[in-house]
Amino acid sequence: MAANVYECLFLLDSNHFSRDPHGTSNKINEIIAGAGGETLASRLWTEQKLAYPVDGHRKGSYWLAYFRIESTRLGEFERACRLNESILRHLTIKIDPRLQDALVAHALGQTIGEEQPAEAATAS
Repeated sequence: MAANVYECLFLLDSNHFSRDPHGTSNKINEIIAGAGGETLASRLWTEQKLAYPVDGHRKGSYWLAYFRIESTRLGEFERACRLNESILRHLTIKIDPRLQDALVAHALGQTIGEEQPAEAATAS
């Protein structure tokens, strides 16, 4: 079965993230790898006050990740996200193959056609 590219937006507990930003970002990459996926881009999107409390939290950190994984393993990834205490919510969508190169390049801060540095692909 072919692997698809997915985008996942995580709403993280800002208290956990502010105490250990590198550890929290590594944990997201570990969840992806643990489900048999490959991280293409992973970065902080924004930190802001939430419109309404989520599990008692009024502020959240949004983390954006693009990854490649087989669709049969996506359930395993979703379960790992639900079990992680730093992840308050997450939304995963399948990316159209025609858009995946442009979206991943944009997340890495590149334009299409630029060479991708090895450290930028996994930078957090």
